[in-house]
Amino acid sequence: MSTQTRERDQYDDDGYSIYRQVIDADLIREASDHVDWLLANNPGIRPEQLHNNLMTNDPFWVRLVADDRLLDVAQQYVGPDIALFASHYICKPSGDGQPVLWHQDGSYWPLEPMDVVTLWLAVDDSDVDNGCMRVIPGTQSTELQEMQQNQEVDNVLGSSIDPQYLDESAAVDIVLAAGDVSVHHPNIIHGSTANTSQRRRCGLTIRYIPATTRILTDGQWPSAFLLRGSAVDSVNDYLPWPTYQSGEHMSFRGSDQWPPSVPAGP
Repeated sequence: MSTQTRERDQYDDDGYSIYRQVIDADLIREASDHVDWLLANNPGIRPEQLHNNLMTNDPFWVRLVADDRLLDVAQQYVGPDIALFASHYICKPSGDGQPVLWHQDGSYWPLEPMDVVTLWLAVDDSDVDNGCMRVIPGTQSTELQEMQQNQEVDNVLGSSIDPQYLDESAAVDIVLAAGDVSVHHPNIIHGSTANTSQRRRCGLTIRYIPATTRILTDGQWPSAFLLRGSAVDSVNDYLPWPTYQSGEHMSFRGSDQWPPSVPAGP
């Protein structure tokens, strides 16, 4: 059995899978620098809240989510015509990094159909001590539930799933090294604990959709980029890939030639 077949089988059975050493150390360092650059340019935003509204005119962010190694993984789940729905750095600082309470991603998303896959790229090593993601295997078969407001503790989402759907004794810790990627289903119940360690825990969520999935929104969605393949007529309006401008954007390897001469745009 090939590695890809084994990982896809695990996803089908358990709702998640793990791919090791997907992204090289140099690009991971740039991603880490990108988080610092975003925080410096967006004072007042907690590092867990670097959302997709910040990436519309961010060449490095688009370069990162359009990396062929990530798209090759995503293609196994959504096919060859790949668009971006959203991306979000959840960067838990040392000492007071907020938890992500148990939830289902798809409950928050305006997608039709709910044909989407999340790749979670580890920017830092992510383990039990610094608040790695936890999943409850098999819960991808649970229908999407309405999330309930929950402010019992400061948390990233401000909401959580009804406890009747939880069996925390079945939870699995997703331990990743920087550059590893986990993949998870929009229905799987997952979350993460607070980071009280002395190490940062940063990851980048990337929500890939096939070009046949519609983003239900009024106006232009801030992170709708066609990344590979072809668009489908009258489904989504895609943004052009942003052009790097010295002094405006973070510099990165190849930034002076970004975007590519023939970007995978509309």
